[in-house]
Amino acid sequence: MTPDLRQLRYFVAVAEESSFTRAAARLMITQQSLSQQVNALERILGAKLFDRDSRGTRLTDTGALFLPEARAVLDRADEAVAVVRRAVRGETGRLVLAFLATTANHLLPPVVRAVRKRLPDLHLVTEETTIGPLVEGVLDGRYDLAFTRSPQVPGLAARTVATEQVCAVLPEGHPLADRTELTLSELAGERWVMTPRSSWEPWHRTFDENFRAAGFSPDIVARDASVQGLLGLVAAGVGITRLGWSAHNLRRTGVVFVPLTGEFATTEMIWRPDNPSPALRQVTDVVTELAATTDLTTTG
Repeated sequence: MTPDLRQLRYFVAVAEESSFTRAAARLMITQQSLSQQVNALERILGAKLFDRDSRGTRLTDTGALFLPEARAVLDRADEAVAVVRRAVRGETGRLVLAFLATTANHLLPPVVRAVRKRLPDLHLVTEETTIGPLVEGVLDGRYDLAFTRSPQVPGLAARTVATEQVCAVLPEGHPLADRTELTLSELAGERWVMTPRSSWEPWHRTFDENFRAAGFSPDIVARDASVQGLLGLVAAGVGITRLGWSAHNLRRTGVVFVPLTGEFATTEMIWRPDNPSPALRQVTDVVTELAATTDLTTTG
């Protein structure tokens, strides 16, 4: 037979109190029940653990050898329980967060810092991708959570976490570069550099509708998947583009950011509502709290 954890706890309590009476009070059980369990433990071990006489209760040599072993077993059991409870609360485990390059610069750093501070034992994996794979990845479960731009995705939960001023990005020396503000319609005759069209059509439909409302279809002369690539093309004079103000931090020479009147881009946190991950609930709470207490809106 093997001792159970209750018997080990009772034994340790008696050893620490040097008294069955005080140990019983500490454990909130009767002294008779305590004595029965210690006697059962001694029978299982085939050894006497305590000497009991008129002077009190003392560990035998065997009991003194057994005490650190019993404590180690109890500590390990407590650790195992704590690990499971932390996992149930979402404080451990693994969570995969996908994001767009356009959201990484101003949003990702404070989010990662906040999550790591609140949940230091959570393995947070971040992955940059484009809008099509991002949406598909959340829908098929490859990503637990993602930061994306509008529009929202049917079937996914969404929460707005940041708002950002949208700007026209012009090469230095451009005739409109000294303006403090522009409307999209004023850029009708320009050549444009844009990101590639993705497999998720609603993303680009929004852009198309914006340009159509401004009265023109953009003359797209080049495409690049990265924000840095677009900025480089603008700096080289290939064309102009439209980006959030936070991209300004990626390149400060060769380009000028001019706010577009009334244009703001929202960043949405999206996830599958049926995702059972406790860590997901923890991280969405952290991000929501961060968005409520920190100004994540960026303007020019």
